[in-house]
Amino acid sequence: MPDAIVAEGLVKRYGRVTALDGLDLSVPEGTVTALLGPNGAGKTTTVRVLTTLLVPDEGRATVAGVDVLGDPQTLRSRIGASGQYSAVDEYLTGFENLEMVGRLYHLGVKRSKERARELLERFRLADAADRPVKGYSGGMRRRLDLAGALVANPPVLFLDEPTTGLDPRARLDLWDVIEELVAGGTTLLLTTQYMEEADRLADAIGVIDHGKVIARGTADELKTLVGGDRIELTVADAEELADAQRILSGLADGEIHVEPGLRKLVIPVADGSQDLVTAIGRLTEHKLKINDVALRRPSLDDVFLTLTGHEAEELVNGEAELAKEGQAR
Repeated sequence: MPDAIVAEGLVKRYGRVTALDGLDLSVPEGTVTALLGPNGAGKTTTVRVLTTLLVPDEGRATVAGVDVLGDPQTLRSRIGASGQYSAVDEYLTGFENLEMVGRLYHLGVKRSKERARELLERFRLADAADRPVKGYSGGMRRRLDLAGALVANPPVLFLDEPTTGLDPRARLDLWDVIEELVAGGTTLLLTTQYMEEADRLADAIGVIDHGKVIARGTADELKTLVGGDRIELTVADAEELADAQRILSGLADGEIHVEPGLRKLVIPVADGSQDLVTAIGRLTEHKLKINDVALRRPSLDDVFLTLTGHEAEELVNGEAELAKEGQAR
């Protein structure tokens, strides 16, 4: 399967701050890759470079077979993008917003109107099509913004933290829309801070920190990096924490993590469900009172913290620098 997106050695600096530090990335056609990391890791800068909004200081990239730096105009006709904030005109209706985008893509008057109605129906906005966008909810605006990115039927789509600020219901609705697009063959690069979003939507996940992709794989592959299952238990009496640790030490497949303030033990185990049964049996036998006990698999949060060991710094004034960027197209 050929790659729809390829980036090699991308470097971007904002003054003394390095936003991208030799970033490499590839996304096969018809798949979803999520870039996972906190604010300041370099996710948005990556998207801006790949969508021709920002020129890198070093490196090269191709999207949909087009050189990002060599032929940006052609590339813009083959991609769609939706950012963290809805790029819609709130004084126009939903229909007028999409029709305008169609005309900007030179679809013609008739086709622009047809495409606008098609997308409004697809994104469940038909009932609000002729209302000014300023009366739309946050979720409706985000759906309209995504519809605008699809007006020209682009083969490659970039979504930069598309569900930031949405309530849980609106986030689930947008996930359904994204899954539908990918099922239709669209290639998607998604940036997100939400671990569950990457877990649900992505075929592959790139963990990004300090402007580099430091690990890549499926969600399950990345989770194996931090080990297997773990038993988490909370004792009722803090004085029994040491006893619980001693009783369960023989089950541990590694070091037991103790959180005294929470009266909590985290015990790595090799045979999750069977070890949980054994642990409960031993604690009951010794008459230790347990408030809570559960078996948990590693999460993508665990992956990121294990790989980086910290929260990435914010790119202070990064967006302000970008606004002034003389190279931005």
